[in-house]
Amino acid sequence: MPQSLSLVIVHYVFSTKDRYPFLHDQVRPDLLAYLSTVARNVGGECYRAGGVADHVHLAIRQPRTVSISELVEELKTSSSKWIKTQDPKLASFSWQRGYGAFSAYYREIDRLLGYIDGQEEHHRKRDFKEEFRGLLDEHEIEYDERYVWD
Repeated sequence: MPQSLSLVIVHYVFSTKDRYPFLHDQVRPDLLAYLSTVARNVGGECYRAGGVADHVHLAIRQPRTVSISELVEELKTSSSKWIKTQDPKLASFSWQRGYGAFSAYYREIDRLLGYIDGQEEHHRKRDFKEEFRGLLDEHEIEYDERYVWD
């Protein structure tokens, strides 16, 4: 086949270091737009970016020539540098070391986008750790609790 084609949608989730609530309402919309731009600049398409004060969710069409780890590294490194320039109170900002990357079935993309859109409501009932454990369990990912949080 002379052409390489793909449609791989990944649901990315990552938190601020120690889940500190850096992502307040004044900075979060611009940060989410920035993350979407980073994804587009490396050849992906960000269908949705959302989150709350201590973490983000991204639904991204994975670039065909970029690995998941390379994309996460670019998202986190670029946005970390950018956010520190937005407010002196954000000078110590950093992301957690790890991340979650979950496959999303393209025919159920609306369900994922609705989930991301509903983050603020969702987190009135569940904290990040409960949510992340739920995602790991839903995707049948084995994990050791000692190494999930930093």
